[in-house]
Amino acid sequence: DDAKKEMFPGAADIPIVRLNPFNILNIKAESEDKLRQSGTPYCIYRPSGLNDKHPAGSRPVFSQGDVAVGRINRKDVATILVDCLTTEEATGKTFEAFSLAGYPPAKSIGPALARMRPDAEGIPPNEVLMATYSAMQQLLPGETQQPEKLAMGQTYEQLDSGKEGRLGKRGEEDAVGAAPKPTSK
Repeated sequence: DDAKKEMFPGAADIPIVRLNPFNILNIKAESEDKLRQSGTPYCIYRPSGLNDKHPAGSRPVFSQGDVAVGRINRKDVATILVDCLTTEEATGKTFEAFSLAGYPPAKSIGPALARMRPDAEGIPPNEVLMATYSAMQQLLPGETQQPEKLAMGQTYEQLDSGKEGRLGKRGEEDAVGAAPKPTSK
């Protein structure tokens, strides 16, 4: 909602949230709700910005409430997903994660996920979200540390050096033009 966006601008004004290409975030939210209501044991993991140049094997940092902004290598996303299959602390929870380069992952994600709130208890209170958000914002990559200034397809390094991202300038991104095209007719 608008009040939450105002409270957490560094998370609410990132390109994927601001642009919501192809209405993908709404589709994902509906799918997540259906999964929660299905009665099937589940866990919903929302990775932060996928970046194959970000070092794989980095420490994941977990949070809830859609306040995490950062990046994570796809290999680390795959590791977290596989680990969730055998980590009972993941069941019935929705969380996000990015990773910290230079810090090795913990031996188990169980202790970190045990600290996460079960979905049945609802979203953490705003005081908890604000504390998490404040800490997360200090862990952003780059020197500028203002994700709300990113254009979709722009890295933090490009933002720091004033370079344009692969989809164009902020506010002029061409997500449709960059979308994959069918290879067969």
